[in-house]
Amino acid sequence: MIGKLKGVIDSYGEDFIVLDVNGVGYLVHCSARTLQELPGTGQPASLSIETHVREDQIRLFGFSSDVEREWFRLLQTVQGVGAKVALAVLGTLKHNELASAIAMRDKAMITRAPGVGPKVAERICNELKGKAPEFSAVDRALVRFMGAVEEQRVPRGVADAISALVNLGYGQPQAATAVATAARSIGEDAEVSELIRLGLKELAK
Repeated sequence: MIGKLKGVIDSYGEDFIVLDVNGVGYLVHCSARTLQELPGTGQPASLSIETHVREDQIRLFGFSSDVEREWFRLLQTVQGVGAKVALAVLGTLKHNELASAIAMRDKAMITRAPGVGPKVAERICNELKGKAPEFSAVDRALVRFMGAVEEQRVPRGVADAISALVNLGYGQPQAATAVATAARSIGEDAEVSELIRLGLKELAK
């Protein structure tokens, strides 16, 4: 099983490179982001490799880091997510952005990836929510708060303040983050109008 390749870039394709390793050309599929980060033809490159073995073919997938490769594996544990969709997600979002989006239940951010609809984005958030925080810089307390919002376990005033900000056009994760910050400073039992006012102040930063 191939875990890493180091060689010289022989050529580029639409979604792959051919990496020359001591005279052997390996065709390696990469995300759009990885392709953009790689140097030009004839330049040295090193990639973390995930090997997929099927009855009729062996495919190599290349990543700029082991963490990105780990996310490629994690994404494919979600029902309806194959290699193509996983690469599309990683081509659209950096792995830390993806981790934050999952931790914050920001399904809209994940649907930015080509071929990812609302249902798949929801499954990614639901099935990977326990694994995302360890890859994310998001405050753990905020992750717990987002879970409470999703499960409707927050005080009525907090829920109403989030709803008001969403009605103003802000995304649910952004609104909830702003209200969570406001609630930390003035308390969850504060007046809805105050939570909204401070929430808007946070969003304006």
